[in-house]
Formats: sequence, C-alpha cells, structure tokens
Amino acid sequence: MAWFGMDKTRRVAAGEALPGRAEALDTPDWHDVHEDRRIKPPFPDGLRTAVFGMGCFWGAERLFWRTPGVYSTAVGYAGGHTPNPTYEEVCTGLTGHAEVVLVVYDPAQVSYETLLKVFWEGHDPTQGMRQGNDVGTQYRSAIYYTDETRQAEAEASRASFEQALRGAGYHAITTEIAPLGEFYYAEDYHQQYLHKVPDGYCGLGGTGVSCPVGLGVRKG
Repeated sequence: MAWFGMDKTRRVAAGEALPGRAEALDTPDWHDVHEDRRIKPPFPDGLRTAVFGMGCFWGAERLFWRTPGVYSTAVGYAGGHTPNPTYEEVCTGLTGHAEVVLVVYDPAQVSYETLLKVFWEGHDPTQGMRQGNDVGTQYRSAIYYTDETRQAEAEASRASFEQALRGAGYHAITTEIAPLGEFYYAEDYHQQYLHKVPDGYCGLGGTGVSCPVGLGVRKG
C-alpha cells in the first residue's frame, strides 16, 4: 500500500490498515531506570495500569516514571488496527495507533485522578492530530481505560479541565477517551529513551493551566 502524500491527520479504517504480524516485537522485560522493576507482567500484587497518549512517547514516559507512586513505565502503541506494529509502520499513519505510555502504579501511593492531572497538565490536549511540531494521528491525545470506573474518572476530569482551559482562552479538548484494546510494546531503543539519551528530543509541552482535583469520583 502506498502512503506517499497521504494525509497523516486522517485516521485510517481497519480495512486500510497495514497487516502487521502475529509475532510480538523483541522488547525488554525490565525498566532501564528502575532496574529491579518489570515493564511487562507479571507485576506485584495490588498494582494497577493506565495507558495515556500525549504526543511523542519519549517525554511522556519520563514524566510518568518521575511521578511518585508510579512503579514502572513502558512505551508502545494502542488505539489502532495493525497487530504488533513497528515504529516505522506507526509513523506512516497506516496502523491507526497512537504513541502511548503504559503506567504501572500503586493506588495506595498515587490515585488514578492524580495520574490524570499529570496527563492533562503535561501536554496540550486541544490540538487534534498533533502535539506541537509533531503532526499525525500517532501524536493524538488519548486516554485508554480498562473499566467503567476509569472511564467515568477520565470523562469527569476532561470536563473539569476543559472548563479551566476555556477560561484561559483555549479551544475544546480533542482527547480520545476509549476502551483499551491491545497495548503493543515499542522497540527496545524507545523504552526509557530519555534516560538512555538525556539530550534527546522531547516535544512535550503543557498549557500552563492547572487541572482541578477533587472531581467527586472514586479515586485509586
């Protein structure tokens, strides 16, 4: 399938997507910063996971591995059609995936609501299929939830933060909030990239608007 000249801000349908592969990519089991912690299951009892897309996943992952209460992180692809995609395939716009971060956290130390606050304040969720100079569907803002409670918390936080953004002169939030299908781990060199390459590219930038907390939904 040719993709030269295609509009990378248009999400592809399942029938247009690249075929991918049955085999998972070869990726590490362990975190490069928290070296005694896994980035793949099994995780210690009591931990939970969350998946966020904030544009380029390098800077987004660093934001979360520095958040107190987060056990480990990994970057990957979600929200698309192509099984086990490569980074090069995702960059074509023909897999439908967003670049995302898997956040493994201890709800006794940090609530999902707090992670949502980190998410909203860490990028500009009003930009549609881009984040700063990074343009394409892979850079869209996204929250992928695993149950109805997380969905309710995500939607409540979106409504609260959108009100704050409107007051600061921003447009409507374009963040995709959807059930998590399959999370595919990105290649080894992407994992904890900004730890391996401290001066590497980070396109992450927030709006400077504070996200309210205390949304009236169950935490954790």
